[in-house]
Amino acid sequence: MLEKLKKIDSVILIVLVMLMVISILSIYSVTNGRLVQKLDGFHLQMLKYYIVGFVAFFVLTFVDYRIFVKYALYIYILGIGLLVSVSFFGKVKNGAQLGLEIAGLSFQPAELFKLILILLLASILVRKQGATLTFWKGVVPLALLTLLPFAIVIVQNDLGNALSYIVILIGLLWIGNIKISHALIGLLIVGGLGLAGILSYIHYHDEAVYFFEETLGRKHLVDRFDPWLVPDLASDDASYHTKNAKVAIASGGMSGEGYTQGSSVQSNRVPYTYSDAIFVQVAEEFGFVGSALLLLLFFILLHRMILIALESRERSGPFLIIGITAMLLYQILENIGAFIGLMPLTGITLPFISYGGTSLLINMACMGIVMSVHLYGRDVEDDLQLPKALAVKL
Repeated sequence: MLEKLKKIDSVILIVLVMLMVISILSIYSVTNGRLVQKLDGFHLQMLKYYIVGFVAFFVLTFVDYRIFVKYALYIYILGIGLLVSVSFFGKVKNGAQLGLEIAGLSFQPAELFKLILILLLASILVRKQGATLTFWKGVVPLALLTLLPFAIVIVQNDLGNALSYIVILIGLLWIGNIKISHALIGLLIVGGLGLAGILSYIHYHDEAVYFFEETLGRKHLVDRFDPWLVPDLASDDASYHTKNAKVAIASGGMSGEGYTQGSSVQSNRVPYTYSDAIFVQVAEEFGFVGSALLLLLFFILLHRMILIALESRERSGPFLIIGITAMLLYQILENIGAFIGLMPLTGITLPFISYGGTSLLINMACMGIVMSVHLYGRDVEDDLQLPKALAVKL
């Protein structure tokens, strides 16, 4: 145990501690003293979440990650059951069924399922032993296993987490030795459909609004797409969040307005500055310099993860790390992009910074698995044998 402890990647550990400090200070800035909104003390609650998160991090660090890969299908089935249960017992927040109430604590299975999906896809790809993925026996089964939870979560109006499943699939297909021709065709199809959808929404806006609101009953999608694609046509309520966020980010300038001095975030003009919009607090109070330093910490973290993947001698380790990297990169780009007008607002959190117990716990668990790959992946030559019950022919 002591020898393993000495081998922990100190850079990742230091970055996680620095992100914890930034998170707690940022949450304190926008919640301290706000008794009316019942936000006072959220920074202390986040500290408790981080303590639990670091416990999960160290526990998973010293558990051989191949155990989870070995039983990934069983974990996947359990995860699907949790996602389905949200549709019946889930707590509704901002129009979306996000979590379950367990012993007074809120738990979001959609967050947990990101890690579960990574485990399952990695367990399947490792059995390919580097062989080129065929379309029908390789790509299609992986896509179907991803589209099932995607569909469930979309029905629950959780667009942000649903899209993260697709990003994880794309990342793992890319390093799973997909044929270049299949990748290019897929890129052209997805890109073409995406571009066609965006142009259709812009040029046939009234028809699109009718389709989403009346046919699908998904008005919240209109509220998210309008400020992104047609801001001039967006309602005041729909554009309020992103419009004020852009003003706050711009007012931060180069060095910011000062800690706890942000004119917009301190006057409640930007909603959820302790959660989804916490990057707005960083940008307004610490400016471009503070935002760049935060992005640098994310870059260092992702870079170290990729280095660990390259050093692994065991085959499933790199798949796990690339899946986790794709998940975190998507969350970072989507969260920040939404508040500077480059992406639609989906409610996705900023990893390790936004307030939230489930999101932080899952991210810390992911980092524990990355560290487990670092400790166990370099010294093994043979993979754990998968149980025969999981030997699905793909």
